[in-house]
Amino acid sequence: MSLFRLLTDFDGRIGLRRFWLGSALVALGLFGIQKFAFTFFYFEAEKIVAFAQAFALFPWAALAAKRATDRGSSGLYGIILICVIVLPAHLKPWLPYAWTPSLDTVALIAWLFALVDLGLMPSARGGERLAADGAGGKAGPWTQARSQTSPSIPSTLSR
Repeated sequence: MSLFRLLTDFDGRIGLRRFWLGSALVALGLFGIQKFAFTFFYFEAEKIVAFAQAFALFPWAALAAKRATDRGSSGLYGIILICVIVLPAHLKPWLPYAWTPSLDTVALIAWLFALVDLGLMPSARGGERLAADGAGGKAGPWTQARSQTSPSIPSTLSR
């Protein structure tokens, strides 16, 4: 799987190694943009960093969707989990200050759950082979050669 497909495609499955590699690349990219923006564009740095953080949601959601599929869940589960981690921080300016600890707690619990479920647990379908064509799908019984005899049709005629 190419790096572009790893960070943009929501279909397929990825293992722990690719999940951590993709997450590290996105995090390092964000870190680099933050340092670059505050060094060279001091007055516009907050806007550039905010745009980069919003843009980083897409690759993280793609990684989480593929990893959730590999763990046996729906890809939507991974996307929702990433949104629950990131969006409470963006809701703080519009809610009273009393909500801040609750939003932080929700984001922390979701982050810990994602760390354990997506980042540490092995694949739920370890016995299945991934398709060799690189499409990200799995090779199942429908791709294997069928036997000549069928159990539902007897091989000899009965009288």
